[in-house]
Amino acid sequence: MDTDPIVEVRGLTKIYRQGETNIVALNQVTVGIQPGEFVVLMGPSGSGKSTLLHLIAGIDRPTSGDVLVRGINVAALNESRLAEWRNRNVGFVFQSFNLIPVLTAAENVELPLLLTGLNAKRRREHVAAALDLVGLTERARHLPRQLSGGQEQRVAIARALVTDPLLVVADEPTGNLDAKSAHDVLGILQSLSREAGKTVIMVTHDPKAAAFGSRQLHLEKGEIVA
Repeated sequence: MDTDPIVEVRGLTKIYRQGETNIVALNQVTVGIQPGEFVVLMGPSGSGKSTLLHLIAGIDRPTSGDVLVRGINVAALNESRLAEWRNRNVGFVFQSFNLIPVLTAAENVELPLLLTGLNAKRRREHVAAALDLVGLTERARHLPRQLSGGQEQRVAIARALVTDPLLVVADEPTGNLDAKSAHDVLGILQSLSREAGKTVIMVTHDPKAAAFGSRQLHLEKGEIVA
């Protein structure tokens, strides 16, 4: 069994400048995440949970400290290498589904694959497998407006998974969903961790959503608290 962390965060600090004021979003955070964990980041608004998620995913850069994913210091990559690393290694799921309205579910899921060297046949195979994983095979040809909110978010999860990323990161993925749809989406994320061995990192403020994770990290004022 792999016992080395897939993510190592060391002394991570993020400071935002607002006029003459420095806002400390994260203060010397250190944490490790094991392969296959479903880690939930919780805390009040402004606690730094989304900042930590974005730094791990390479969306933002730290003021100081290191983010190592499988030994690669993401924080040290230049912009072009960072973009390439993100495309290969991170699948993103956000509160807003970010689907393109004029594309079918299958075409939305295929989008990340257009940045790879896969031919059309292989892309179709990957898309079919991802849609099957989220239970939407029969909706492949539907446009987003023909889907429920829960189905749209499942398409977004399929899109996040289609490149077989190391990490799946989710920022308030159930924020726009009703209770049943939220439960379905969280069940998919949980099964990705438990059955597919994916490492999932999710931000939520909802204790019911957090209960689906295998570990919770609570942040307050930019620091992880017990």
